[in-house]
Amino acid sequence: MELSNNKILITGGASGIGLGLTERFIKENNTVIICGRRESVLKEVAAQFPSIITRVCDISVEAERIALYEWISAHHSDLNVLVNNAGIQNWMAITDDNFFNRAHEEIVTNIEAPIHLTALFANLVSLHTIMNVSSGLAYVPFTKVPVYSATKAFLHSFTLSSRYLLKSKNIEVIEVIPPALNTDLGGKGLHDTQPPVSDFIEGVFQQLKEGKSEITFGFAEAMAKANPEEVQVAFNRLNPS
Repeated sequence: MELSNNKILITGGASGIGLGLTERFIKENNTVIICGRRESVLKEVAAQFPSIITRVCDISVEAERIALYEWISAHHSDLNVLVNNAGIQNWMAITDDNFFNRAHEEIVTNIEAPIHLTALFANLVSLHTIMNVSSGLAYVPFTKVPVYSATKAFLHSFTLSSRYLLKSKNIEVIEVIPPALNTDLGGKGLHDTQPPVSDFIEGVFQQLKEGKSEITFGFAEAMAKANPEEVQVAFNRLNPS
């Protein structure tokens, strides 16, 4: 994809990886629209970046996804890049009393939403790029986040199929595959020892400049290239007995 002069929608663009992408795309001379559930957080980002366009939207709700698409179609019909970034991560065990309810939240946000948004926005004549943010856990699960890991494996598979199925519409599908980073994903403090988002974003844009359609970094890069034996070693390291 061309890195400048785009109009880009980033779901969950006000925090974590989404905010990192937002900042860098603005720096690269793009118009950026971000959506999220919390209006206060969106306003904070908009105060920092006056050019940004915000939209309150809970992508876990079907009607709000449709309303988001209809708003874009009516007011930003020149949108050409969709970034499916928003996601939630729950640390939990199958034996937890609320396991299924929390698992359902992850499935709706991490799977149903990007599938639906992809189907909706593929109808925009101007759209030429979809970027899906998955995870290195798509390749080797971390059992403290069993459903999150599985949703990212789904998104990885769906991305591969989408890349093939959307060729006829000349829509490029890019997968961004991060490792654990220093964000609040899953809860505050859980990832404080991980690499900063800024280092990852630098890696992402370097690979985009090189024309890559699978963007990896650190642990995710190692797992994307790993053979079955190496994946098993990584699984045992992540999930010690």
